[in-house]
Amino acid sequence: MANDSSIRLRPATPDDAELVAEAFVRNREYMRPWEPYRPADFFTPRAQANRLADPSVRRWHLADGGRIVGEATLSGIALGHFRNAHVGYWTDAAYTGRGLATRAVEEACRAARDDLGLHRVEAATVLANGASQAVLRKCGFELIGTAPRYSHIDGEWRDVYLFQRILHDGPPNAAP
Repeated sequence: MANDSSIRLRPATPDDAELVAEAFVRNREYMRPWEPYRPADFFTPRAQANRLADPSVRRWHLADGGRIVGEATLSGIALGHFRNAHVGYWTDAAYTGRGLATRAVEEACRAARDDLGLHRVEAATVLANGASQAVLRKCGFELIGTAPRYSHIDGEWRDVYLFQRILHDGPPNAAP
């Protein structure tokens, strides 16, 4: 495994499909408690190419040479008076505890503020995912509540903690 300084955070592209499929296969059991049910075809390069081509989601990959070892996403991007998005992220099991998820979430928040002019970013974690909650707190997110049966994760409707980070308090038209 390379040292952390060789791990690059870069925009995702559809060309990453095979590497992302490999990463999801490699981490299938590790991520099962935190992810929705994934059909077998989700783990194929074709499904990942379709996922990566979605223009409504912004993605960044953590890359260690020729291996994808993490991802951050901005989805549900709302403009107008709301100016909000949802951030999601994961890190390869072999790369946890090294600050990589924090780095990826910080970049997603920077892009949300500077590139999209968003006011707020939100995130949700299942109650038992303390590591993910620690990432959010390190990135300046605050806990705003608990949502019962919010997400269908690992085969069941799960309660989650909801977090938010306010990015700026300027008017909606003050940023791009």
